[in-house]
Amino acid sequence: MAKLIPASERVVRARRLIQQARELPIPPEMGRKDFSYIARVKDLLRQARDLVKFIPMTAGVKAEMKDEVRRVLEEIELADEEILT
Repeated sequence: MAKLIPASERVVRARRLIQQARELPIPPEMGRKDFSYIARVKDLLRQARDLVKFIPMTAGVKAEMKDEVRRVLEEIELADEEILT
């Protein structure tokens, strides 16, 4: 059975994944249009989104944590736009 990760730890891990996506080196040949680069960025951001997307639907989660998750999801969208455009 999978080990449960607390919501606060999920937020921290999601932010770490967002940072990893931002720090990926841009390939010199094709730049940001390199398909493998795009796939790695999208995969990291998907992992971040998957970590936090169900937290607001969990029973007993405080409003502060729901707001934090909303901010993380906004950060993911912003990072996607900034990195790939």
